[in-house]
Amino acid sequence: MRALVALAFRKLSHHHHHRNWIRHHFNPHLDYSNPVAAARALLNSSRRWSSSPPPATPLASSRLFFSSNLSGTEEEEEEEEVEVLDMEAGTVRCAANYAALSPISFIERAAAVYGARAAVVYGERRHTWAEARRRCVRVAAALATRFGVARGDVVAVLSPNVPAMYELHFAVPMAGAVLCTFNTRHDAAMVSNLLKHSGAKVFLVESNLLDVGRAALKRLAESGAAALPVLLTISDDADSDDYEDLVRDAPEQFDIRWPLNELDPISLNYTSGTTSRPKGVVYNHRGAYLNTIATVLAYDITTMPVYLWTVPMFHCNGWNLPWGVAMQGGTNVCLRHFTARVIFDSIAKHKVTHMGGAPTVLNMIANTSAGDRKPLPGPVRVMTGGAPPPPRVLFAVEELGFVVYHIYGLTETYGPATVCTWMPEWDALPAEERARLKARQGFHHIAMQDVDVKNADTMESVPYDGQTVGEVMFRGNTVMSGYYKDLDATRESMAGGWLHTGDLAVRHPDGYIQLKDRAKDIIISGGENISSIEVESVIFSHPAVLEAAVVARPDDYWGETPCAFVKLKDGASATEAEIISFCRERMPRYMAPKTVVFEDLPKTSTGKTQKFVLRDKARAMGSLTKTANSKL
Repeated sequence: MRALVALAFRKLSHHHHHRNWIRHHFNPHLDYSNPVAAARALLNSSRRWSSSPPPATPLASSRLFFSSNLSGTEEEEEEEEVEVLDMEAGTVRCAANYAALSPISFIERAAAVYGARAAVVYGERRHTWAEARRRCVRVAAALATRFGVARGDVVAVLSPNVPAMYELHFAVPMAGAVLCTFNTRHDAAMVSNLLKHSGAKVFLVESNLLDVGRAALKRLAESGAAALPVLLTISDDADSDDYEDLVRDAPEQFDIRWPLNELDPISLNYTSGTTSRPKGVVYNHRGAYLNTIATVLAYDITTMPVYLWTVPMFHCNGWNLPWGVAMQGGTNVCLRHFTARVIFDSIAKHKVTHMGGAPTVLNMIANTSAGDRKPLPGPVRVMTGGAPPPPRVLFAVEELGFVVYHIYGLTETYGPATVCTWMPEWDALPAEERARLKARQGFHHIAMQDVDVKNADTMESVPYDGQTVGEVMFRGNTVMSGYYKDLDATRESMAGGWLHTGDLAVRHPDGYIQLKDRAKDIIISGGENISSIEVESVIFSHPAVLEAAVVARPDDYWGETPCAFVKLKDGASATEAEIISFCRERMPRYMAPKTVVFEDLPKTSTGKTQKFVLRDKARAMGSLTKTANSKL
């Protein structure tokens, strides 16, 4: 033991800040030029070894390196990395009792335990877990060796829910890189902006989106970017598929680049911020691992589920379920696009047990024609979030045999952060009351330390009265690492030790939270967040427009659609169709207003637009969409 301590002290004393820390915690008169004597002094010291690391010292530099060669020659034998936690208690951290948490471990185990079982199904294509793991490692090897992808590099993807999109959730982290998935509804301008901000080194694009991808790269080149990412295609046609070339031609052997620190980034997800200032949310391996487990438990995903991919994987990494299905050794049924009929056909064919989606997906199911419906082979659990499911839709879906789980979260919380935990005694309540209870956002899941509803000014919790409105705030291991390249925004979002969501809610007497409004007037359409401020800025740029305000109009299919109230300049003219067309030319189509009303805008005495008046008007208009059977 004395030899080990002497060696440890000798190595520790190489670093000036460690010498000062030892002097402070043990004996200010230690002679660190004589390691053996100093070690004896340490052992004889009555002061406890502090469990606190040196202030402002990285974890890696605070580790001690012990060698089995007690003579003290470092190079003679291989060293084992050990960090002493408490000298007196005899506790350490080393490879035997610590490994960085990472979702990569889920596919490693799945390949070992469920190796011969189906992992990915896509049309006639089928891969077992052993094959899926092998493919992921090969792609990681190709990224690292052919394209020089290093730890921390960003690999961007623009793709629907095809097998490659699923595999890249493992392959990119295996290469030590950061996965950045783009919304497939973005236009070339938005994609170009995100490529520039992310600094992506490789850009994989599904063949049906190649026009957008190439146009984005052209814009990026014209903007004067120093370097462009390598463009690779993903296609169903093996003869013109760069992705399959990666799998086929990659080196046979590759050592997975496990995270050096579990807080290393694993993915970068962009929120629906303004195009001039995108907000990239950084996820780390630890948070992704923990939120995956929490989501699986909250969603009652048991072993070997069959999961139907109706949640876009570009949304918060598919709500963590690319990793979650691997964790439970399930089968991923991938869909490029889907309709209500495709959903019922897939459930019947593959005996689907779980799926998810925004309330628009539930609405699609609820409004399926009798000819397109098929009996369910068993209960199908559906996780929904983004907005409370309308009672009418909820009733219709559950009557068909679906079990709805209501979750709530943000990009900044790795997706799911709360769940409306259902109590069995509620089953006996009237249907309307059940719907009211299920529409609440509930409590934080097991990986989140806490959720609260607070007065944003005083940071005091609101009373549990179901009436007092406050801001929803989170804290815990599944809150983002921060906004990419925006430390000021990160600090602001986490002021006071809580993540400020900007969502307004009440807390009921039983503790369940329920959202009441969006503090920043976010419109949720088809599960997509639309910034009213961004839409307004585009409308304002129309030469005939004097004033504009955008609010949410309720919609039976999309949940909400942007509704613009516009005041024109004196003598100017414009039609609803002209304003909508003007916006569609300058922003993604789904963000453009679906309704335009020309009138004076109501103002406060200080000149601020009274949006609550406009919301009431938009609400009174009712739904714009009358059918749910369109293609997503």
